[in-house]
Amino acid sequence: MNVLLVGSGGREHALAWKLAQSRKLTRLFAAPGSPGIGEYADCVPIAADDHAGLLRFCAESRIAFAVIGPEAPLAAGLADALWAAGVPVFGPKQAAARLESSKAFAKDFMARHGVPAARSAVFTDPAEALKALPAFGLPVVVKADGLAAGKGVRVCATAAEADAAVADFMEGDALGGAGKTLLLEEFLVGRETTLMGFCDGIS
Repeated sequence: MNVLLVGSGGREHALAWKLAQSRKLTRLFAAPGSPGIGEYADCVPIAADDHAGLLRFCAESRIAFAVIGPEAPLAAGLADALWAAGVPVFGPKQAAARLESSKAFAKDFMARHGVPAARSAVFTDPAEALKALPAFGLPVVVKADGLAAGKGVRVCATAAEADAAVADFMEGDALGGAGKTLLLEEFLVGRETTLMGFCDGIS
């Protein structure tokens, strides 16, 4: 089968390496890919956010399966568009991707379903966020709600650092719109464990 891998980062590089080992693979394409990914796939100059271009390429190249690596195209609904066009996708649809693309949504989801999580509060007003900071003690974790390419979380050891983080995220342009909604979260100490589960959405 012909497979399309969407993305250009290290995650997609690892996926390309593994996908290329499949005996079911006829041809692997990557959009846009990278020089490293190009060792395993044919890279095509289509941006990950160019939904129309990707859909057109899938039709022209008879893509039987797509793998979406980055969070942003998943949050923008690329998986939904590909499924609607008849291309099965490895990656969540837009509704499920909100767990990754919105920390406020994820916190609310966990609260509704009884999943233990650090104490937090959501703010859209910088003044209210600054007023609430003392209630969280120090260190305090300041998080931008949206996707910020790994730059949306700061662990602040002092009140001055926390004040600056709130101002940078909510009033500055460093994160675009990702920080306009902000979370304050208690700082937890301990080992971090990542558990990954795979499902077909049915069984």
